[in-house]
Amino acid sequence: MADQPTITLNNGITIPQLGLGVFRTQKGQETVDAVRWALETGYRHIDTAKAYDNEESVGQGMRESGVKRRDVFLTTKLWNQDVRDGRAREAFFESLDRLGTDYVDLYLIHWPADGWQKAWEAMEELYNERRIRAIGVSNFHRHHLEELRSFSDLTPAADQIESSPQFPNQELIDWDRAQGITVEAWSPLGGTGGDLLHNPVVARVAEEHGKSPAQTIIRWHLQRGVVVIPKSTHEERIRQNFDVFDFALTDDDMAALSNLGINRRHGSDPDNFNF
Repeated sequence: MADQPTITLNNGITIPQLGLGVFRTQKGQETVDAVRWALETGYRHIDTAKAYDNEESVGQGMRESGVKRRDVFLTTKLWNQDVRDGRAREAFFESLDRLGTDYVDLYLIHWPADGWQKAWEAMEELYNERRIRAIGVSNFHRHHLEELRSFSDLTPAADQIESSPQFPNQELIDWDRAQGITVEAWSPLGGTGGDLLHNPVVARVAEEHGKSPAQTIIRWHLQRGVVVIPKSTHEERIRQNFDVFDFALTDDDMAALSNLGINRRHGSDPDNFNF
């Protein structure tokens, strides 16, 4: 198995820097297989969410893999309606039931929906009860995090945000890191239906290293010190996405991929979402 890098979160626990994301992976066999294949390949980090409607299948895939629960870093997320309804605690235990586990390694507020401040307080309680090994946020801008800091002494362990060469989001990454917050990248390959993998600069750098465009972009994330969670439902691609520890991008490669001149979000802006 590859000697994969880890990052130490601000509370001292470690997170594998490369994980499998299961956004829009269909519940049932598709998710079970993807999770099992990933863990058999050597992944030790799975990222899901209540909103993905596949937590039960993630749990089943983990059990079928034969990998011990304690050896897998498992993330799930609190959905917006549960935030608005003030049921963070109840929603967390429902996620545990679906996953078939008695704890999660990282629990995130999925979006800064109305009421997220109360949700954070409920998550702090769960963290203090040792139900969760680390708590964090997702899709929080700097101003959200500054507000959080105004009423809580607990700094989020992670901020999961959109980031890829077409939308590096580097200013927020740098600010988060200065606060001791680890950054995780969603849509790390540019998002479903995007054309980032066909970008000529990406293709050139990939060819120079004898790697695929996806492997090249994953490597770019790793060298930026960001946790990266590419999604795939194809066994061969899941394996390929993990085969990124035997090469390194040069400073020029990194600069080229960071400056494609696109700077376009694939997903919603956290200050303007309607779900």
